[in-house]
Amino acid sequence: MRTSEIIDQAKQLTSSTRLNIYENKSQWKIGLFTAGLLIVIVTLLYNNRLAKKLAEQERRRVETFANAYAELSKLPFSDNSSTLQIDFLTNIITGNLTIPVILTDEKGRITATKNVDSTRTIKTDSAFFYRKLAKMKEQYEPVLIVSDLSGVREPGETEPKDIIQYVYYSDSYLLAQLKLYPYVQIFIIGAFLLAAYVTFDVARRSEQNKVWLGMAKETAHQLGTPLSSLVGWMEILKETDDPDGTAKMVGREMEKDIARLQLITERFSKIGSEPALQAADVVESVKHTVDYVKRRASSRINFEFTAPPQILSNVNPTLFDWVIENLLKNALDAMENTGSIKVTIEETPPDNIVIDISDTGKGIPKSKFSSVFEPGYSTKRRGWGLGLSLSKRIIENYHSGKIYVLDSVVGKGTTFRIILPKS
Repeated sequence: MRTSEIIDQAKQLTSSTRLNIYENKSQWKIGLFTAGLLIVIVTLLYNNRLAKKLAEQERRRVETFANAYAELSKLPFSDNSSTLQIDFLTNIITGNLTIPVILTDEKGRITATKNVDSTRTIKTDSAFFYRKLAKMKEQYEPVLIVSDLSGVREPGETEPKDIIQYVYYSDSYLLAQLKLYPYVQIFIIGAFLLAAYVTFDVARRSEQNKVWLGMAKETAHQLGTPLSSLVGWMEILKETDDPDGTAKMVGREMEKDIARLQLITERFSKIGSEPALQAADVVESVKHTVDYVKRRASSRINFEFTAPPQILSNVNPTLFDWVIENLLKNALDAMENTGSIKVTIEETPPDNIVIDISDTGKGIPKSKFSSVFEPGYSTKRRGWGLGLSLSKRIIENYHSGKIYVLDSVVGKGTTFRIILPKS
């Protein structure tokens, strides 16, 4: 089987695998989000059920407290026969050690408190207790105490028979913590999932980078052997008798192609290693690449180039030219041999160089602006999906710049922007 056929099959396999990877990735995200949402809903429902039951229990305890207080107020403390009953009711009242309660008369004046603050008294800190009372009124309806004292009054008394009081209360510390618990739990689970996602994502990207780097270096290594042979054959061809000059012409063309292959090999070999940067004229470099692509593009593609005379930046010419060439070739593929490409270079304050490459191709959906730089992502049927990924690495990791999709409209075109620091 010929090498070209193997490459074509590999590209087709890569294309189908790549689409499956991104579809599965999207489905996994939706599945994880759904599972996380279900966990949160179940946690909230279960916790609310427990909190509701505990709140009902506390309400009953407050009602028991109020009833005991009402019954105690009816008993004559001088009657020895009531001592046991008094002790029983007192134990009920003093047995509340967790629920904050405030007792008021029918005019709203505080007459007693319990479990609100052991370090304060109503006489010295009345403002504090009335603030607590206001919060209790917002939280729960009070428990009404009606004390019928007719049985213990002396005959002929004209005072009202009933004394009306109100018991206000709020959640105990345990109930308050139980209500807060699901939100703390959700925060902890969310933080853990976020940390796990970031960790695995970094590990996955690191592994992908190693794969792409290894493939790039292996490609450069594999290209080196046939290139050496071609150089030798070209020298033999030059020395061959050539009456009509055909061999020399073939040799010159082969020399151009070999030089191009050597440039490609050099590009791949530099991926993964720290490239040497040098001050270079970005305008001249971009224009040279634009002219190279223009000579090989369809005559129906219109090229526009706008730039100042010169702008210097520290770049690696081999890798930087590769980025520009890759963006221009992507633009050509997007337009399918008809349309226009506009390249603009300008300086922006304080010390940046902005390069915009626009085309009138099929465009990119806004949701894919970031995905186009993912390794393996490509809209071309036989694309490897490495060009933009490597371009991003070259610009951002090696040249301390930025590359992103500035704007794109489906069916109208796309603009990629590169930002580089000036030298």
